[in-house]
Amino acid sequence: MKNWKSSLLGMALLGLSAGSFAAPQELDRVVTIVNNNVILQSDVNSMLKTVRMNAAGQNQPLPSDTVLKDQIMEKLIIETLQLQQADQFGIRIDDTRLDQAIAQLAAERQMSIPQLQQELASFGISYPEFREQMRRDLTASEARTIQVRRRINILPQEVDTLAEQLSQHEQQGTRYNISHIQLRLEEGASAAERDQVAKAAQDLVNQLKSGADFANLAYSYSKGPKALQGGAWGWMRKEEMPTIFADQIDSQGNGAIIGPFRSGVGYHILKVNQVEGLETVSVTEVNARHILVKTSVILSDDAAKKQLMEARRAIMAGERNFADVAQSMSADPGSAVNGGDLGWQTPDVYVPEFKDKVENLPKGNISEPFKTVHGWHIVEVLDRRNVDRTDAAVKNRAYRILFSRKFNEEAQAWLQELRAGAFIEKPEYANDQG
Repeated sequence: MKNWKSSLLGMALLGLSAGSFAAPQELDRVVTIVNNNVILQSDVNSMLKTVRMNAAGQNQPLPSDTVLKDQIMEKLIIETLQLQQADQFGIRIDDTRLDQAIAQLAAERQMSIPQLQQELASFGISYPEFREQMRRDLTASEARTIQVRRRINILPQEVDTLAEQLSQHEQQGTRYNISHIQLRLEEGASAAERDQVAKAAQDLVNQLKSGADFANLAYSYSKGPKALQGGAWGWMRKEEMPTIFADQIDSQGNGAIIGPFRSGVGYHILKVNQVEGLETVSVTEVNARHILVKTSVILSDDAAKKQLMEARRAIMAGERNFADVAQSMSADPGSAVNGGDLGWQTPDVYVPEFKDKVENLPKGNISEPFKTVHGWHIVEVLDRRNVDRTDAAVKNRAYRILFSRKFNEEAQAWLQELRAGAFIEKPEYANDQG
């Protein structure tokens, strides 16, 4: 699609030049004007070749040429409107991104780039022509995405509702191997007694999350019906469980600790030992602490590194305490007040160099000084644990589904509004085109 003024000028010059040749040459005609741009007959012909190639590759029959050209014209009008929006936003697709998109397309068609070029040539499509059409497609898509995203609003309640529906659907036929601890609450217990039992239940949960053996705690403290079996209820589907259990189990994975939660007889703690028939998501979290020294005009890289080397030596020799050094020396105010403790985090939240250290450093070891964009560090890994993230994964999937639904709806509405507000005209001579 070209600017119509420059295109018409170009055609006029072509017309003047054509008079000097013995044989007349066919001019590229304007078939539609879209705001300040035009769609040429060559654009229609090029798109027609691409559609025929794609249909042949999928063994897809095509409608008559009349119907097909109408559909192509509508697509070109919509594409032109989106490209005009992209021009307003300053969107440009560089050659690197374009090459990546073409390579991905070739891979999806199980072809190499030379094979793709051969297929294009067999349908009369030049490779430069194809590249520019791909560039237009990517540019239009990015403009559409930017505009439509602004129109989408997804409420947390929508995500929660859909996530619950997905979980219920996925849990049909799912079996859970569970264990249970019950702390009894006597009828007529006072507020102080209720608080005491609740505190005891929470203390047991903290012990379990720190690695305590569930069965041992059940033998020692549980007043539930399976106490003498270490709290083990074995394999059950949700519909076979006591309702109070089923209401608490959602999409937790292996090893999940649930509770404490209260019923009429007391406080309960559940452990999901194993799950069958449910796809679970588990991540590794690392509890680490660090000391950061930032370089400055008066503190060079070498000096910062030497400071940390001396601090590391003193800590390892038992002369100083890691937490004390962090509080007095670390330039990270958020962790320094906690003795350098960064808490439980997935390594992905850190910059690459720091992520590599906390992933690979043995527990209890203090690293050699290393540099990141933040400065120089030493880090110690205190502990690692696997954490179930199935519930979060289900919510993420629910969000993506909702976004996709709303994006498609809003994209259609936006395109209709764009077309309704555009100046679109078909020159009279275009009606005579073949």
